[in-house]
Amino acid sequence: MMYRVTCIPGDGTGPELMTAAKVAVEATGVAIDWMDVEAGTDVMEKYGTPLPPQVIESIRSTRVAIKGPITTPVGSGFRSVNVALRKELDLYANLRPTVSIPGVRSRYEDVDLVVVRENTEDLYAGVEHMVCRDAAESIKIITRSASERICRFAFNYARDNGRRKVTTVHKANIMKCTDGLFLEVARDVAKDYPDIESEDRIVDNMCMQLVQKPELYDVLVCPNLYGDIISDVCAGLVGGLGVAPGANLGDEIALFEPVHGSAPKYAGQDKVNPTALIMSAVLMLRYLDEKRAAEALLAAVKDVIVAGRHVTYDLGGSAGTQEMGRAVAERTRELLGG
Repeated sequence: MMYRVTCIPGDGTGPELMTAAKVAVEATGVAIDWMDVEAGTDVMEKYGTPLPPQVIESIRSTRVAIKGPITTPVGSGFRSVNVALRKELDLYANLRPTVSIPGVRSRYEDVDLVVVRENTEDLYAGVEHMVCRDAAESIKIITRSASERICRFAFNYARDNGRRKVTTVHKANIMKCTDGLFLEVARDVAKDYPDIESEDRIVDNMCMQLVQKPELYDVLVCPNLYGDIISDVCAGLVGGLGVAPGANLGDEIALFEPVHGSAPKYAGQDKVNPTALIMSAVLMLRYLDEKRAAEALLAAVKDVIVAGRHVTYDLGGSAGTQEMGRAVAERTRELLGG
């Protein structure tokens, strides 16, 4: 079977990471027709926007996309392309698995967490304005419908993947209307899943708990902003954003991307770790129900990192991005008997 997949290389180090990831994915033998489209800061002059309409059109057509990192200006300039894609395509669930990989330096072992982040509202809806020259206001939006579908997604994910517990993350002790509604909905949804343990944690306490005893937690469901922060905390437990994959899922469309940024200062140097993008491709293969290929690719990533001979500088090696990608591809073929 041939899959049509929209490919957005991104900007900064994104294109070279995508090249390495494609080599690794193609080694699985899964037939993919890559539909390459451009987005990001590098196409601003060409199209007048970092998100040309043909990107959205392609994703609506293929229904599956993989994206490299894209730069988001801080404090000024265009809003996040990542946020725009999630809103435009109603990719309401952001899935960020966090798993320890032997060979990746970390203070922790055997971490296995999944952050489920609501993707469409909260403060990230961007409803804000200047009140006057010296004051700005942002409106936090939480709705019952969006809260229910993300909580059901989290509990369904837990059930379908053999997870034991869902923890709702909130600040309902202070934000009693918005976070209070999110918590209320989560507790109501939990009643429909008696086989899954349910609990809740205040977001600041959750951060401390993750650092002290991550082994107590399993699936975390969060409003948008907390999910963004918590997922970075979780990535820090297993070695950083360089090994942190991500998926943005809607009812009919899926977009896969690494959690980290575009690192433009390293662009063109062939030195950035491609692990997060390759592991995002693992999530994509699982979504396509190519489970054997997905598990072989994941095992290959782990084997290459453990061996340590063809890994990038942040993993203690001297290999470039493409060399590591080729090593993962070669190991993938070996595992699949190719």
